[in-house]
Amino acid sequence: MLAYIIRRLLLVIPTLFGIMVINFAIVQFAPGGPVEVVIARIKGTAVDVTARFTGSGGELGPGGDQRPSGAAAESSSRYRGAQGIDPRIIKEIEQRFGFDKPAHERFGLMMGRYLTFDFGNSFFRDRRVIDLVIEKMPVSISLGLWTTILIYLISIPLGVQKAIRDGSNFDVWSSGAIIVGYAIPGFLFAVLLIVLFAGGRFLDLFPLRGLTSDNFAQLSWWEQVVDYLWHIALPVTALVVGGFASLTMLTKNSFLDEINKQYVVTARAKGLGEQRVLYGHVFRNAMLLIIAGFPGALIGVLFTGALLIEVIFTLDGLGLLGFEAALNRDYPVMFGTLYFFTLLGLLIKIVSDLTYTIVDPRIDFERRG
Repeated sequence: MLAYIIRRLLLVIPTLFGIMVINFAIVQFAPGGPVEVVIARIKGTAVDVTARFTGSGGELGPGGDQRPSGAAAESSSRYRGAQGIDPRIIKEIEQRFGFDKPAHERFGLMMGRYLTFDFGNSFFRDRRVIDLVIEKMPVSISLGLWTTILIYLISIPLGVQKAIRDGSNFDVWSSGAIIVGYAIPGFLFAVLLIVLFAGGRFLDLFPLRGLTSDNFAQLSWWEQVVDYLWHIALPVTALVVGGFASLTMLTKNSFLDEINKQYVVTARAKGLGEQRVLYGHVFRNAMLLIIAGFPGALIGVLFTGALLIEVIFTLDGLGLLGFEAALNRDYPVMFGTLYFFTLLGLLIKIVSDLTYTIVDPRIDFERRG
């Protein structure tokens, strides 16, 4: 197993590098960029934004000459909307963002810093990327952890009971609930919860902003726990309803597949009780795929599944951070978070493989390799 883990860890390096190369190349060909964003801001709020880049007290260039010459129009034509801006301003913006260097050199410098987990500073927030990630992490961890735990606690028992009672009335009406979970996206159910319970049209029982109240620090520890659960109740419920259906059906089908195998018939023929057969033999084999997939499921919910929920409930987490970074072309945030979470996902995948061997020691990845 040690040799298998070492091979997998070594494969992380080229995989991570390839993902970064592909995404960096795509971004180079995508329209727009941070320079264009700043140009648009200069044209919209010239005094404040320009002072930030020139240090000239609000003037667009040395001497305060805001009238473009022919050379200015020609030199700034490579950027959309740059016509009419002094080329010295454009050059200063390029130097600030590092765009005065060729793409391959920028990529090499970026990856060199990332090896030491130096993700640089955000272009537009004046803060380090790692500080932004740490600040937003509690929201995403709260949503991802509680959602994943509740989905598993609901889906596994429900899926097992549906398999055991396949074709019964319980199976039929529970399938109706699962169909609803499939049909209604989590964000749409979130809107429904707001309308019903958060001051939409009916009751006003739950808050719509943040993970805690403004007076959280003044509350006792048990009041803090209640306040925290009060704030995450609706967003977690929306995510659970949107995610439990698939895992429930996977559990049921996996359980049914195992029940129909020959070893189950043999166990029953030997006189073993039904509970012993189901939970002593069938359950371990049926749950192999589901339980071993827990780390990956957590990462999926943690970093990709809660963007719209964060927006709807005004929760400032990693999903919203990445979305805003993409809109603003904040490349340090985009690539820094991509690098960190891709690396984390690859490592979690190795952990998932190791979980298989814990759930079923008969699995030997090293021999398979």
